[in-house]
Amino acid sequence: MRLCRVTFLFTLLLIFSHGVRAQDDEEEEEEEEEMDEDDLSALVTSAPLECPKDCTCTQEGVVNCAGVDLKEFPAELPENTNHLSLQNNRIEEIPAEDLIRLYQLETLNLQNNRLTSRGLPDDLFEQLENLGYLYLANNKLTLAPRFLPNSLISADFAANFITKIYMMTFGHKPNLRSVYLHNNKLSDASLPDNMFNRSDNVEILILSSNFLRQVPKNLPPALYKLHLKNNRLEKIPSGAFSHLMGLRELYLQNNFLSNEGMDNETFVNLNRLEYLDLSSNNLTHIPSGLPRNIVILHLEKNSIRSISNNVLTQIRNLEYLLLHNNKLKARGIHQSAFLGLKKLHTLHIYNNLLEKVPAGLPRRVKTLMLLHNQITGISKDDFATTYLLEDLNLRYNKILSSAVHKDAFRKLRLLKNLELSGNFLRSVPHGLPKNLEILRLNDNEISSIPQDTLAGMSKLKELYLKNNKLKISSIYTGAWVELSSLQLLDLSGNLLSYVPPDLPESLEYLYLQSNKISMVPDSAFQSTPNLKGIFLRFNTLTPESVMESAFQGLEKLQVLDIENNLAFKVTKKKKEEETDNDD
Repeated sequence: MRLCRVTFLFTLLLIFSHGVRAQDDEEEEEEEEEMDEDDLSALVTSAPLECPKDCTCTQEGVVNCAGVDLKEFPAELPENTNHLSLQNNRIEEIPAEDLIRLYQLETLNLQNNRLTSRGLPDDLFEQLENLGYLYLANNKLTLAPRFLPNSLISADFAANFITKIYMMTFGHKPNLRSVYLHNNKLSDASLPDNMFNRSDNVEILILSSNFLRQVPKNLPPALYKLHLKNNRLEKIPSGAFSHLMGLRELYLQNNFLSNEGMDNETFVNLNRLEYLDLSSNNLTHIPSGLPRNIVILHLEKNSIRSISNNVLTQIRNLEYLLLHNNKLKARGIHQSAFLGLKKLHTLHIYNNLLEKVPAGLPRRVKTLMLLHNQITGISKDDFATTYLLEDLNLRYNKILSSAVHKDAFRKLRLLKNLELSGNFLRSVPHGLPKNLEILRLNDNEISSIPQDTLAGMSKLKELYLKNNKLKISSIYTGAWVELSSLQLLDLSGNLLSYVPPDLPESLEYLYLQSNKISMVPDSAFQSTPNLKGIFLRFNTLTPESVMESAFQGLEKLQVLDIENNLAFKVTKKKKEEETDNDD
């Protein structure tokens, strides 16, 4: 009986253990099924990540080794790397076997290293079938990579020493959108005629600062931004731009282009062109056939001597016209040169040879720069049609007080900023616009402010009269009273013998340095409680002539500059000598 009982118990134990094992097996199978469904994400997350020393790596495949002083390409990179940053290191070469294994790579940034063309095998990048963005700027390459993957979207090889581009460098790249090749050593012979063969979707091409003498042939038709500045371009071949229907920005400045180097059809098909820069070339007149949609036109730093009556009038969208640093005279500008340019609001004609204000100025101009010319006067009707003018700069001409008509500014009711510094004015002109906010009259020969010349200028905030010949007696009584908004008054470098009386309450900054002021009475600043800065250096003040009570009540005063007065220096020196004697 006992044996049977033991056998029975053993059998029960086997049955029980089998049942438990079967249940455990079922649970394991269920867990395996769940792991299959989650794509083993839990195991991947917990697995140790291979990452080179000093670099950072993420599970998503982003590896950052930028600026960690690497001398060699890191060999032990995770195979799932898709974005690799290696910029700002000292890498000189890339072993093919270390890069090709990164078959998922989409972005490779190698800019600012020491890579040479010898350190990059010809087919190094070709097998990276997912590579879209390749940055090799600021290295020591002398040749462009011979083969690049068809997946390429953007290539930056700027600031190298590249002298040659190959047929397949940028050819057969249907996804290619932008190419940066500026600051290299490319010449016309460096570029194959079909450099972008079957890469018709390139939108941005930067070829500035090379040695090109002609515009490259067969440019991609999808271009909307083309940089060719700082080259040696002498001519633009016929039809060079004719197929670039979508071009919006064209940079041609700082070349050797002349009017003979282009024809009337050079720009005519660029119907979407909005920005054209032809500055710093050898143009003697404005090219014909400019597109009507140009918004910004740079023509400065040429040798342009004239503007005909029909060369600009078709550019109906023109807003900014920059003609400074040329050889324009007023008689060389046709009176209808700007006719119909209703959107033109900024016109720069400074640093030319204008002997007077040109006739027929754009009617809607808001900013007019006429400084550094040879204008001697302002007649009654010079600004009769520019009623929207807000900023007028006539600095450093040869304008005489007697040649400024009293009604010259009568139509400029919106003028806010008037610059007349550096002329030959002997007095403040009559008839100044009442809405002025800033008036600059520095560096003239002004010895008087005649009666009512500042009357009604209640919006004036800043008045500059530096380096003139003003005396207190030459300023009419009550000159400052109506300047109720004046915050800054610069009277430095004049002949004032004391602080001007009746200054406006709104005044915050008062510049009186380099005058002949010998005293500051206790009432000097009673009318100006809002002063923040008073500048009195280089006068003839003594400690005894400056009343401390003069500054009482100036609770906002931050700067009181009273140094470099001769008497103060003498007093200071005496005190130092007395101290030395006591010792």
